[in-house]
Amino acid sequence: TERIRNLSTFLRTFSRADTGSKVSTNIHEGLDSTLMILQHRLKANHERPAIQVIKDYGELPLVKCFLGQLNQVFMNLLANSIDALEESNQGREFADIKANPNRITIKTQVSEDNQSVVIWIKDNGKGMSESVQCQIFDPLFTTKSIGKGTGLG
Repeated sequence: TERIRNLSTFLRTFSRADTGSKVSTNIHEGLDSTLMILQHRLKANHERPAIQVIKDYGELPLVKCFLGQLNQVFMNLLANSIDALEESNQGREFADIKANPNRITIKTQVSEDNQSVVIWIKDNGKGMSESVQCQIFDPLFTTKSIGKGTGLG
């Protein structure tokens, strides 16, 4: 019952964010809502142990933003991290993955000049080739097969 209640709360936080104007928000609530929605992809399965999520949240002020759009960015980045970890697991044994677990680290802090919030989302997948890195900001670029990626991440 508590899990359903939490999921309902996180979905409400995530979905109510789609407004036409900027709202003051707690960035960590948006990140946590997104993680809850992706929880089914983070859980252990027959191929790998659970993906560890390390949250290194700093003290942040409320941020005025288009929350729905920001939550979508979080969703795309975190889903891409999970995809990258799953790809990195190809050919690895369960025991090897358990010994060197899949990990996503999320770190937040206020910038040194106190003018903006900095959010890092990092995974320990195998990374991107230089040729992919050169294209990541090209519109509709994706490394995923047809039907798997939109290029909007």
